[in-house]
Amino acid sequence: MFLMSRISSLRHTSPQLSGVSSPIVACDFDLRVQGPGVEFCLQTKFTATSKRIAFFGPSGSGKSLTLMALAGLLKPRLGVIAIQGQTFFDKKLGINIPARKRNIGMLFQDYALFPHLSVRENVSFGLKPFLRPLTVAHRERVDHLLALCDLDLLASQLPSQISGGQRQRVALARALATEPAILLLDEPFAALDQPLRKKMRAELFAILERFDLPMIMVSHDLEDVDHFAQTLVAFGPGRVLDVIDYDLRRKKETATQILDPLFAIDGI
Repeated sequence: MFLMSRISSLRHTSPQLSGVSSPIVACDFDLRVQGPGVEFCLQTKFTATSKRIAFFGPSGSGKSLTLMALAGLLKPRLGVIAIQGQTFFDKKLGINIPARKRNIGMLFQDYALFPHLSVRENVSFGLKPFLRPLTVAHRERVDHLLALCDLDLLASQLPSQISGGQRQRVALARALATEPAILLLDEPFAALDQPLRKKMRAELFAILERFDLPMIMVSHDLEDVDHFAQTLVAFGPGRVLDVIDYDLRRKKETATQILDPLFAIDGI
């Protein structure tokens, strides 16, 4: 049985002072999301120093909402969020850095490509100043990413004209274009068949290593977790249950020995 993670309170203090050396992510926040006749309350509290973090837990537990809060797409009710040593949100101090200034790359489950834009235009979207052309340096970066993601021959195609795996690479290249400090991925392989998932895992891992880029991935797939996770943040309904040093545990246990018990917690 998992215990609630024993992380010292971050609220009302800078996350950098939590006693953890150089955390990639340090957060402690409460978030409420309301819909017609329903309210979902989320308490997210964890610190992670590794560069590859996986969120694992049941559907509806708050994993994707946590990603959106980290990215600045949702505003917590109270608490703090810090990534790569920079405080993005602190309710007490009145800090709330806008999403566009957080330098975070996000890859959504459905990729969220613009259907009327070409592959090249999708990749360059975040770099293009309003009503102005791309700079020479930005055009060179887009060309480099298209080649890196094996998309250069598809640059003029629309998203509807390419395969699911190719669309996933377009979304990844777009997320990398702005040189983010961290990459957030929400079920990035869910729309792909199993053979393509295996290929895309290898390609994504190689890109993360090449760019030395930290990432947080939401996934229900045990193979995704086992392939990428160094730290595993286990979610139950509306809260973080535990923070697991997956690398350390994996040296002594199989992936199923680590992950299967999570399915018995809180109805997972």
